[in-house]
Amino acid sequence: MKQAATANGPEFNVVDSVLMKQVFYAFAVLALLSVAISLGGKWFGRSIAMAGYTDDTTIHEVVLGNNVIAVPANVIRFEQARRDGIASRLDLYLRYPAMDGYSEAARDDFNHTRASKDIIFLSFEQQMMSRDMSGRFAPIYSALIVQPGVPGSGGTTLYGFSEKSGYLNEVLAVANRPGQDPFVARCLSGPSADDSLAPCERDVHVGDSLSLTYRFPREFLGDWQALDAAIATEAARILKTGH
Repeated sequence: MKQAATANGPEFNVVDSVLMKQVFYAFAVLALLSVAISLGGKWFGRSIAMAGYTDDTTIHEVVLGNNVIAVPANVIRFEQARRDGIASRLDLYLRYPAMDGYSEAARDDFNHTRASKDIIFLSFEQQMMSRDMSGRFAPIYSALIVQPGVPGSGGTTLYGFSEKSGYLNEVLAVANRPGQDPFVARCLSGPSADDSLAPCERDVHVGDSLSLTYRFPREFLGDWQALDAAIATEAARILKTGH
């Protein structure tokens, strides 16, 4: 019996040793999982809070045709576009009139939690038409609008479109500019305008054969001169054209 107990003693010690190792490894794995979940939760929580935005101000150089647009990541609207390289289109958003991108201080503006609307949306792409929106007024829009118009804010005149124009639920805002083609913007009207963050849009030619379309809240029409000048200044600042 004593010999049997002695013979079996080491076997019990081996079992206990293996069991303790398994318990130790199990606790180690759980500890690592806990750390991973904690870190992952913080990262995922931040990604949810950012909701696709970034406060990263790293400059990216995006090439469109013979143009280079150099902008920080926090003004580039879509995550996949926040990189250097060639693109066919670049979408940006800016807070007006500061003309800055997303930041913690600007979070409420970009999340549209304030009563006022402050965000404008810009899209750069290759020029498809020989004339920009102002240049299209005389040969195209003037034949599609209903006269007379009604006074709008900032000295603009608002024209409805004829039924056959194809521009349903839209109005054309026009303002004279001495020595230039008029300021022209198309704006949504009715309920669709109320539901839109930026119901007005205007396109201008910039750089080397680029078209810049910018969309903005209708309230900005009253300050269209300053808005159009700010857009032109910002485009000139970020856009470099090759020769």
